[in-house]
Amino acid sequence: MAIVIIGVVKEDAPGERRVAATPDTVTQLQKLGYEVVVAPGAGAASGFPDERYEDAGASIGDADAADVVFGINPPTPERLDALRPGATLISMLNPRLRQDLVDDLAGRPITALSLDAVPRVSRAQSFDVLSSMANIAGYRAVIEAAHEFGRFFTGQVTAAGTVPPAKVLVAGVGVAGLAAIGAAGSLGAVVRATDPRPEVADQVRSLGGEYLAVAEPEADASPGTGYAKEMSDDYNARAAALYAAQCREVDIIVTTALIPGKPAPRLITAEMVASMRPGSVIVDMAAGNGGNVEGSVPGERVVTDNGVIILGYTDLAGRLPAQASQLYGTNLVNLMKLLTPKRDGTLVLDFDDVVQRSMTVVRDGELTWPPPPVAVSAAPAAPPEREPVREREPERKASPLPRRLGVAAAAAATFGLIAASPAALQVHLTVFALAIVIGYYVIGNVHHALHTPLMSVTNAISGIIVVGALLQIGAGNAAITVLSLVAILLASINVFGGFAVTRRMLAMFIRS
Repeated sequence: MAIVIIGVVKEDAPGERRVAATPDTVTQLQKLGYEVVVAPGAGAASGFPDERYEDAGASIGDADAADVVFGINPPTPERLDALRPGATLISMLNPRLRQDLVDDLAGRPITALSLDAVPRVSRAQSFDVLSSMANIAGYRAVIEAAHEFGRFFTGQVTAAGTVPPAKVLVAGVGVAGLAAIGAAGSLGAVVRATDPRPEVADQVRSLGGEYLAVAEPEADASPGTGYAKEMSDDYNARAAALYAAQCREVDIIVTTALIPGKPAPRLITAEMVASMRPGSVIVDMAAGNGGNVEGSVPGERVVTDNGVIILGYTDLAGRLPAQASQLYGTNLVNLMKLLTPKRDGTLVLDFDDVVQRSMTVVRDGELTWPPPPVAVSAAPAAPPEREPVREREPERKASPLPRRLGVAAAAAATFGLIAASPAALQVHLTVFALAIVIGYYVIGNVHHALHTPLMSVTNAISGIIVVGALLQIGAGNAAITVLSLVAILLASINVFGGFAVTRRMLAMFIRS
């Protein structure tokens, strides 16, 4: 069987500095059974020269002629012409807005997967490039705004006077918005954020921001796709009043609002911009999709008549090229793990998997776009309608008598053991029996979600039990020795098991 070759192209979009694979991700792709060919100079702008790719085991050559072609931006017609028949193209194709590209792909004998069409389900998060790039872009948006602002973000009290902190408004609390909130807050700014989904309020507060709710938020602001939806005219009017009031107060605005398949909603009007103080900064992260801010120009820095700076940069993630390339490449590795179930270098596209189906724009020249909708919302199901009340015979509950008899028999056996034991042991057995009763009722009333941390806390108590049992094990009495051994065994299991479970729990929050 021929070895499948993955080609990593050199991006031809003006100003693009990212690359779809790094030397680290090349090594991981080879472990899946693939060979990797990198176009000459593909990673140079990201700080990855050809030599590093060769050291990682890749070869430098014609990436467009590979079996599987990795890219970042939508391909040009010239790039599509260079693909061989039967090839698989994996890139961000933007099929929701690029109908011309979708039609072009449908006329070619290739398979095309769009990385920006990954549904927002939990198991697809590891290769959700939109989230990875939005995280970087949100952070970079604040850095660009701080550079243009030219003043402190944090408030200071100095001998020369008091410097108030900068006020930042973030419109849209998605991945990019949360990154912007965190970055602005870490710089010391007073951060406010708004979003039509009221459930994000806790996330804003957890990052130290203030959530600004539009009065009477609209129900079902996220229609089960993981993205926001278009809002009603009434909601938009109330939101506009909120933005108008905030524009007169804040120094920096970062807008991130996007609706899949549609132009970006207009949030900030020219009148609102005109009401801002000179030197204020607006970063329109949706400038490439029509813009949230009136007057923003994609890829450009605009200064209004009243001295407000509007940044419409569309390459925010690419301004951190090394890290963006690493995250993007890792997303692709995770996707290839899904598409290579046997780790044998064979790409398998399974249309029974909703994630793979949703990403596929064209399969072997056959148009498969748009995919069937995928519901990803965790919204609770509607309660079932109540049946009419009707008289019925009362249900017979199981008799608690057998359980009570069992408890009584266990108690009697315990007290019998205490009475038959030596006088020196009776006090200890009494304490032991009472401890069992108290422990049963205490642990039994603890919520299941707290059992793991509770186990960790009880390690200290178990340690005391082990020490006490060790002191009693040489008392010379056979019963005491047996009970001491049992106590040491059980307490040791609790100690080591608690540490093992806690370690496993903490490992879930540590990045590999």
